[in-house]
Amino acid sequence: MSVVAELILVRHGQSLANVAFPAADARGLLDAEVSGRDAEVPLTEVGEAQAAAVGAWLAALPAEQIPQVVITSPYLRARETWRLAADASGLDLPKPGTDDRLVDRLLGDLEMLTRAAIADRFPNEAARRAEAGEYRWTPPSGESFADVEARLASFVADLNRDHAGERVVVVAHDAVVLMMRAVIQALDWDAVIAMERAEGTVRNASISQFLDRDGKLELVRYNDVDHLPSL
Repeated sequence: MSVVAELILVRHGQSLANVAFPAADARGLLDAEVSGRDAEVPLTEVGEAQAAAVGAWLAALPAEQIPQVVITSPYLRARETWRLAADASGLDLPKPGTDDRLVDRLLGDLEMLTRAAIADRFPNEAARRAEAGEYRWTPPSGESFADVEARLASFVADLNRDHAGERVVVVAHDAVVLMMRAVIQALDWDAVIAMERAEGTVRNASISQFLDRDGKLELVRYNDVDHLPSL
């Protein structure tokens, strides 16, 4: 089986939504201090600094480990994370492409809503979620984790076919990093939950890394933030 030589998964830097929604949820507010489409949410100043730190990490790599292919989510926060990282690295890095299969989990009618707003506008959703289970639950007009896994399985198959033997960086979202690991390591949902409990949620600007070991991608680093400054 042909696979990429290396796959580095980077979650985007801290976004405005990463700050605004936990703050709003903690206070039970119907609105968070962020508006617009999820795809257009920008990075915070902290997120920009985190992206630059990813660039410094790239700059410290040996020449033979510099990425040859870069693919990002089309969402602004992912594209900006790579742009700032590439600029900070000072390296002649490949021009990034985007792939719609790398978008964050689509929440449909629940997009950009606080927990209080969801409870107010969709009072039956909590029961639907509990009945379906977290893996199969599909928000109205959105997608389940099973859907995310399916699109990422397609992405990984195409990636290995089109870029076999190359070093690849993917910049995307926490759900993408989590479910990409599930796809590559063939983890069922119980194993995904156990892994997340043991290793934590996917952190902003974290680096996860797989290497080709005899035609199979092997995880060598996951959710690593040692390169980030104390902000």
